[in-house]
Amino acid sequence: MKGVKPNPRIHFYLKLIGMLIIAAVLNLAPQANALTWSQVLERARGQTVDWFMWGGFPATNAYVNGYVVPRVRELYGVKLRQVPVKDISEIVSKLLVEQQAGKNEGGEVDLMWINGENFRTCKKNNLLYGPFADRLPNQKLVDWTRPSVYNDFGEPVQGLESPWGSAQVVMIYDSRRIPSPPQTMGDLLDWIRKHPGRFTYPAPPDFTGSVFVRHIFYHVSGDAASWQGEFDEKRFEEAEKKTYMLLKEIAPGLWRQGMTYPENPIRLAHLLADGEVDFAISYHPAEASKMILDGLYPETVRTFVFKEGTISNTHFVAIPFNAAAKEGAMVVADFLISPEAQLKKADPEVWGDFPAIDIERLDATWQEKFNSLPRGIATLSDRELQTHQLPEPPSEILIRLEKGWEKHVLKKR
Repeated sequence: MKGVKPNPRIHFYLKLIGMLIIAAVLNLAPQANALTWSQVLERARGQTVDWFMWGGFPATNAYVNGYVVPRVRELYGVKLRQVPVKDISEIVSKLLVEQQAGKNEGGEVDLMWINGENFRTCKKNNLLYGPFADRLPNQKLVDWTRPSVYNDFGEPVQGLESPWGSAQVVMIYDSRRIPSPPQTMGDLLDWIRKHPGRFTYPAPPDFTGSVFVRHIFYHVSGDAASWQGEFDEKRFEEAEKKTYMLLKEIAPGLWRQGMTYPENPIRLAHLLADGEVDFAISYHPAEASKMILDGLYPETVRTFVFKEGTISNTHFVAIPFNAAAKEGAMVVADFLISPEAQLKKADPEVWGDFPAIDIERLDATWQEKFNSLPRGIATLSDRELQTHQLPEPPSEILIRLEKGWEKHVLKKR
């Protein structure tokens, strides 16, 4: 009634009752991180999971769409859809916009293939759901003591990502044209100077071009391990300057005089196959063998790593903070590190990607299956690769080198 003052006590109790009702509703619909794994599986059934990932590698696309998609539908009733993107950073930017707009649920992205600076940005801005990785049953097969697993480019993972593969840089060449390839980065640089027009690398921020720049950075700084500790700004600036100077020096001797660069590793692979250059670079040690099987490379193609080592890392999947199908995404992430999925992925006729799980944690039957996989004709042994690994630098260094390359190398030509 008009003129009647509201009773503060009644107002207080009405507000309290409202809060209790909200709490009860939330309890009736628990978040994924409050569910048992059986409940996660139950809620995942019937969900559609949109997996946003780089779509530029045919073997990966075939593995996901030809094997993972039908398998998770068969086993768990989850509809998985691959959404190819050119750069996952586009999706990170999208999530930032959605967060600022207050879109905290019902997001389009359920799962992302992610690592490095994109993970660092997501973690820094609270764009990821979790921690969830330690709740996946198959995580018991992952060796979380490995530096490249518990750290993602120097950034602690802390359960916000789940690994699904490992990678190491290899150099690819045709042994028919080059019987004795360079053994060190210094040797390769000398070779480039003596053979103008026969070498190039993808333009950063393409991840393969970016990792070549990081190898140059390690070469001029004389050490990889020291960059894993406390960041030294003065020392970084000195090494950064030397990196750009060296890259500018060799640029005129690159393919097309360094006036243009391949846009991605697939383009670089075709340049090698067509005889326009004599080397390609890959993050995937078995890629050359796969391309021989696919008919792109001749059977004389081989791979090598530098004596001082090549950069190795782990690639992950993560779930955005506002994913619409968090349970389904968790189920897919868990399946990706199952022995079955890891074995399929490691098959050189499928993809040849190296396992993210520790094979020694499997029973004897599964270990034998992995040990019996055919080794591609151009693929180095596990021992050769593992004894020549270098860590990734922290993502801060990666970002600054990519931006610096564009400013001091590309735009100075």
